[in-house]
Amino acid sequence: MSIYGYARVSTAGQDLKSQIEQLENAGVTRQNIYAEKFTGTKTDRPVFDQVLNKLQRGDTLTVTKLDRFARNVADANQVIHDLFERQIAVNVLNIGKIENTPTGKLIFNIFSSFAEFERDMIVTRTQEGKAYAKLHKKDYREGRPQRTITPQYQAVYEYLQDHSYKKTAQSFAISESTVYRIKKQIEGNQGN
Repeated sequence: MSIYGYARVSTAGQDLKSQIEQLENAGVTRQNIYAEKFTGTKTDRPVFDQVLNKLQRGDTLTVTKLDRFARNVADANQVIHDLFERQIAVNVLNIGKIENTPTGKLIFNIFSSFAEFERDMIVTRTQEGKAYAKLHKKDYREGRPQRTITPQYQAVYEYLQDHSYKKTAQSFAISESTVYRIKKQIEGNQGN
């Protein structure tokens, strides 16, 4: 009987450190924590699938929040049903242990519904904000604003010419995705 933890953030720029600390504080050993940077809107989360396959009868799966566990109510119900069938306990740190009882399932369904509702409301507000901006701001452009090419960014680009993305990111203490964006912007500006 082992306790496993799962942590997830949606983008490469987000940090898993807080979730990992919470899992460790809840008694999950570091070697039993599985973490990934992968959007929750996809059903195939490779590391989540890996931890689900690792779990054995009597084990416990611990996550920090319900939205780390599943993308919507249907997905959550499918996963929790499978875990309960395999006699695996589920602990959601901001809710508590989910019991394989009618009451436990009801509470899980209610919280899953609220998590899905919250996610849907965020998407709706984001889309409304974009629509408003498109109508009222003539220079509106979706996505991140273009970076100003600073001497440091130019140095990153020049270093990248002789090194890998990974080595460049490590050398400048930035993410690989930032290196990609810097390269793309500089090369895009050169074409103008």
